This record gives sequence, structure tokens and C-alpha cells, in this order.
Amino acid sequence: MTRTALWGDRIALHYRLFSDDGVEAINTFDDEEPVILTLGNGEIEPNMESCLIDLEVGRRYTFKLEAEQAFGLHNPEMVMELPLDAFADDEFEVGSLIEFTLPEGDTLPGQIIAKTSTHATVDFNHPLSGCLVNFEVMIIEILES
Repeated sequence: MTRTALWGDRIALHYRLFSDDGVEAINTFDDEEPVILTLGNGEIEPNMESCLIDLEVGRRYTFKLEAEQAFGLHNPEMVMELPLDAFADDEFEVGSLIEFTLPEGDTLPGQIIAKTSTHATVDFNHPLSGCLVNFEVMIIEILES
């Protein structure tokens, strides 16, 4: 019988997050090094983490998660218009993903969705918010703790 992943296991895996319309947020399958995490530590979204329980090593799975189960609904209040002088470098295009540093030192990525000569409109929602999310995953190995 093949060992399956359980809560508390430290696992190595590859995964891909994408919408039905082709927007891909992440794909580690092309990386040489897998992602390592401990199930139950909250290192990924809880509903995605739950999908990993009882999966067999070496088998590829795809789960479909509603927006509320993944990154939530798109929140219009997280779309903001900022003056260009608020940016360290104004050499960016519509579609660029820029990392902003918050006053506490944390960072928050935002996607530029519009730009004028004086302002940029930035969407701070996750790129897959409001979307049905495909969570493709393969556990490579269950590691020794």
C-alpha cells in the first residue's frame, strides 16, 4: 500500500494555480527544487492544504476551488489610484506586478491595471481573486521530520 500524506507530515511537492481562462499565478513544476511544507502549519491557504491530505506520492491531482475557497471574491476597495510620485520607479507598464512596502515593513504585491501621465491604478487583490481556481499538485516525497 502506498503511503499518503497526513496532517503533520513534512512534504516536498510541486503545484500550479491557474484560472479556467488561463491566468496562471504560480507553477513550480518547471522548478528543479520542489516546495517543502509541513501539513497543518498553515503555510498555504487552508482549503488547498486540506486537498493534500491522503494524496499518494508521485501522482498528479487537480482540484477546482470556488473563489471563496481560494483567494476570495474580488474586492473593489483594494483597487486604488496612486500618484506616480508614490512609485520608486515610474518605468512600468500596464500589467506589471509591483511589490509595495507597507509602513510596518511588510510587502504587498499590486498589479498596474491603468496608467495616466500622473497616476496609476493598482489592483491589490490576488490575481486569482473572484475566479474558480485550479489547484494542480503532485507530492514528490514525504520527508523525515
